[in-house]
Amino acid sequence: MSVVLGIDIGGTGIKGAPVDTLTGELQGERYRIPTPKHGDPKAVLEVVVEIVGHFSDVHGPIGVTFPGVVINNVIHTAANVEKTWMGVDAHELFAQSLGRPVKMMNDADAAGLAEMRFGAGKGQHGVVIMLTMGTGIGSAVFLNGLLVPNTELGHLEIDGKDAEIAASGRARDEEKLSWKKYAKRVEHYLSRLDALLWPDLVIIGGGISKESAKFLDDVKVRCRVVSARLLNNAGIVGTAVQAGEELGGTDLR
Repeated sequence: MSVVLGIDIGGTGIKGAPVDTLTGELQGERYRIPTPKHGDPKAVLEVVVEIVGHFSDVHGPIGVTFPGVVINNVIHTAANVEKTWMGVDAHELFAQSLGRPVKMMNDADAAGLAEMRFGAGKGQHGVVIMLTMGTGIGSAVFLNGLLVPNTELGHLEIDGKDAEIAASGRARDEEKLSWKKYAKRVEHYLSRLDALLWPDLVIIGGGISKESAKFLDDVKVRCRVVSARLLNNAGIVGTAVQAGEELGGTDLR
């Protein structure tokens, strides 16, 4: 069994857990800390250090997700956290403080990789879109199982504004929408995605996924839409698996 620590940085919470990279199963209870109010690099780093310390018995590389475009470990966008993240070499930031190799990747890409390997997208060919719907909307696009990295479909313009402003989980909470009204928001958004990309499958993940039974049946679009099987743990699993494959895991057999 190869175990790697995965940490998922979100707009409202930062959570981590050790992951069996062969099965995708968490090897301990998830540990979550609210994202610091301003979410700047220093404050987030302190939380990540605390989470790593909580799992002090898990050694080796660490996978970390970020809600923005990540290219070669460098942050390029920061829609729902402090703009001071832009241009930060996240590997350098975390690896120096933790003294361990770190793999940094986009949060939705990580969640999508997990769902394609262990969850709702396993064995699915054609075009698959994974959406993480929480504070914002993240997206991951796959063609025959291969990831097209750093897509930003949550920022697709619909009715003159970013789609995530109307259809994210935060939008439902802030506007106090009923589940039926929220379903119509999601349907409108997915209809636009469907018209542009014609996906074979859309997987709904992120914080809203645990409530999918309350609204997905009312979302009527051409493509098949399902809830993520790993729910809001997909990002943790995906980044741990990627870190293990690229950097090597801790063999606990």
